[in-house]
Amino acid sequence: MNHQPLRAACMQPDAAMEAVARAHQTRLTKPPGSLGRLEDAAVQLAALQRTARPRAGRVWISVFAADHGVADEGVSAFPQVVTGEMVRNFVAGGAAISVLARELGARLEVVNLGLVNDPGELDGVRRAVIAAASDNFCNGPAMTPAQLQAALAAGADSVAVALADGSDLFIGGEMGIANTTTATALACALLGLPPERLAGAGTGLDAAGIRHKASVVARALQRHAGAGDALEQLRCLGGFEIAALAGAFIAAAQAGLPVLVDGYITTVAALAAVRINPGVRPWLLFGHRSRERGHDAVLAALQAEPLLDLGMRLGEASGAAGAVPLLRLACALHATMATFEQAGVSDATGARG
Repeated sequence: MNHQPLRAACMQPDAAMEAVARAHQTRLTKPPGSLGRLEDAAVQLAALQRTARPRAGRVWISVFAADHGVADEGVSAFPQVVTGEMVRNFVAGGAAISVLARELGARLEVVNLGLVNDPGELDGVRRAVIAAASDNFCNGPAMTPAQLQAALAAGADSVAVALADGSDLFIGGEMGIANTTTATALACALLGLPPERLAGAGTGLDAAGIRHKASVVARALQRHAGAGDALEQLRCLGGFEIAALAGAFIAAAQAGLPVLVDGYITTVAALAAVRINPGVRPWLLFGHRSRERGHDAVLAALQAEPLLDLGMRLGEASGAAGAVPLLRLACALHATMATFEQAGVSDATGARG
């Protein structure tokens, strides 16, 4: 598919429609601001979708799966073969995101970008294989320039399919053993923070395992200290699925498709996308606050306030999917609550409809 350059202009939210939506909220039968973040979400979607009736009915979820060379450093509690096994589980309907997508009536796409335990051709899986895994970034860059471009393009391809399907909202998810290590290395580079600040339990590491993960990230940061801009940091320290997420978020913003961001790993990808193209930021809503240690720092860098805080840290887009019903409720309230005039109820000034 044809893709715009990464730094091409993104669509602009409709400021006039945002003002109309905000004014409409003040006329609904409630004290102004009393529905809190639900009001803000409806107004943001109205501006992004350029409509007085924002919607979140048609949801597209792309889960990008890839393996990581840094798994060789023993940074995960699970073996690397699990990535491929989980891809099978996604399309068999047994994974958390599979259940959530069914319950939401969302379209679920799984994208195989390169797995050590490759399940081969599977219904429901799009093959966009780049290599069996990224390279171990302790020894060299995680990706070649060509591999980075292929991963970014795979993300943009998913957005193109979501747009063709008439989606109202795009959600990106990830699966890849060792990818919290990769996300931590990239976040440290983007934020200038030490790995001890961001390294967390991931798949269930104990304190010693977290210290080891931090030491691995520190080695990688030292090796790639000369990486320049965010795109080069993504190439040296990222992974195929993180790059695909960044490419998807940029493509969505350029095309005018709102994005609901998931947890730690996808938020790091979102930060990379915003650093590459700042016009991406207005198109991002944030689904949940992950229990993973580094998520708060990345959210703070994006000035993001997630909709949910449920102690989740699974990934797979599960947290974002869990926030979709809130967005749907926000849209329903915005569209169908009576105004003071319609209901004949006095507003704060004592005026009646």
